[in-house]
Amino acid sequence: MNTSRLEAFSDGVFAVAITLLVLQFVVPDVQSGKLLAALLGQWPQLVTYTASFLTVGVIWVNHHTIFKGLRAVDRTIQFINLILLMFVVLVPYPTQLLGRYLNSGFNASVAAAFYGVS
Repeated sequence: MNTSRLEAFSDGVFAVAITLLVLQFVVPDVQSGKLLAALLGQWPQLVTYTASFLTVGVIWVNHHTIFKGLRAVDRTIQFINLILLMFVVLVPYPTQLLGRYLNSGFNASVAAAFYGVS
């Protein structure tokens, strides 16, 4: 099989994963004059979003570089790629978890460990 179908599928999965990252943000419903404080209160989500976006972006660039050098893929490469994509699409969950519990003492440690392992 040539690489174009696998690359197109992979690009779609990367796009979905990056899109899911932004869903952790909730538009604050605040009274007049309180929006800035509400936005500043979302700094943990912004930090984890940025880190995860860059991580997924780097993986995508590396994926593209690897596939640029291939002319065809076999079943083994397809399954290895599928496992990689499984982990890529998992990234939004630990991102949201860490963003929510970053200021929560021991919960922050657990969330950070889970984020790191993921």
